[in-house]
Amino acid sequence: MTIGAAFSLQNPIDTVVRQARQAHEAGVRSAWFGQTFAYDSPTLAAVVGREVPGLQVGTAAIPVFGRHPLIVAGQAQTAQAATGGRYHLGLALGTRHLTETGFGIPYERPVARLREFLTALRALVETGSADFHGELLTATTPLPAAVPGVDAPVPILVAAMGPQALRVSGELADGILPLLAGPRALAEHIVPAVTAAAEAAGRPSPRIVAFVPGVVTDDVERVRERATEALSFYERFPSYQRVIELSGATRAVGVAAIGDEETVAAEVRRYREAGATEVVFTATDLGGEADQRRTWRLLGELAKG
Repeated sequence: MTIGAAFSLQNPIDTVVRQARQAHEAGVRSAWFGQTFAYDSPTLAAVVGREVPGLQVGTAAIPVFGRHPLIVAGQAQTAQAATGGRYHLGLALGTRHLTETGFGIPYERPVARLREFLTALRALVETGSADFHGELLTATTPLPAAVPGVDAPVPILVAAMGPQALRVSGELADGILPLLAGPRALAEHIVPAVTAAAEAAGRPSPRIVAFVPGVVTDDVERVRERATEALSFYERFPSYQRVIELSGATRAVGVAAIGDEETVAAEVRRYREAGATEVVFTATDLGGEADQRRTWRLLGELAKG
């Protein structure tokens, strides 16, 4: 199982690079970066990947609203070339509030847009060209779109958790990036749905990259309180409310892995047994720098096993 960590976008680039290097030295195999209205995540991933040789890097995840497949394909292929094939592209549906407030465009037919976006994007990263004319977007290449130095197509993953998004992702993507989906939700709902869709489309078994808030710490109560506050943001959105409930929890913190090494390692094993092919820990900084390094050390040890 590949073990990774997500990194905060609240730090300067030099700090992000330093932290990623420290995590990699501890044995963490992959570094993931979110997409906000600040940092450009593919660029940040390319910088970190160049500075930390051998570290897999990825974005989790770029919303399909407000972007175009041609632009995202260029960004992803550039990051892939810069890192020698160690870049992984994550896409997301985004949210109505952020889409309509930030971009001033209607959040309409998100699953249909995802399907068209993935169809055009896959052609671009696999062949360097596209001639796609859909209901919601058009992507054609009057000029070549292939980036020199890219020897393999960029892996495409989707932050999908709902039934329709899982179906589209199984058919057209290489895997999914579920966040706050506990082992029960993975095993009973998410993994079967996306795997069945991939099989029906004649595609390989999808990657299941589970994003899990987690901290190795002795101060469990303090870290859990901080996690409750930090993760409450996700509780506003129906998609996360649903997956948290399917996980058997009432709050987002209920799916966080917080405790000593034995406790957290047991949680990682539960995700693996539920069908996760990879686990990425998020919010590892909630306990402070010492606990964060302790968390990375455990993840590195688990990656070896």
